[in-house]
Amino acid sequence: MKETADEIRTIVTNSTGSLSSLSANEVSFKASPDKWSKKEILGHLIDSAANNHHRFVRAGYNAAADFPPYSQIDWVRIQKYNESEWNDLIALWSACNLHLCHVIERLPEDALSAPCNIGKEEPVLLEFVIKDYLRHLRHHMEVILGE
Repeated sequence: MKETADEIRTIVTNSTGSLSSLSANEVSFKASPDKWSKKEILGHLIDSAANNHHRFVRAGYNAAADFPPYSQIDWVRIQKYNESEWNDLIALWSACNLHLCHVIERLPEDALSAPCNIGKEEPVLLEFVIKDYLRHLRHHMEVILGE
């Protein structure tokens, strides 16, 4: 999993400057009321990191199968990320992801086969959750940065 942690770390390192250079209008713009702004997408990534942090640690002691589902729309709606300071969101997103890298690199090997609830009918293996987190992060960063 070190490679996955390294890839997450690289995304954070390579994206922070680009994120900081986006204008206030650009990051707050909503194409429609039901679409997320770039601030809300980054907020969603913070929420995803927070939920996955719990899953990763709980899986380390085989207690992630009963994790509650994550209602992403409600999390973004309640936290009102569009009202947050952009640089604060960038700093929090960066710190959360760098800490996830720290956790991923220190997970016991046998934890990778621990079941994790991600809101599906059946739990999935932690290894899948970690790899899927990277896929999810890449996808949203491409949307935010227009790559």
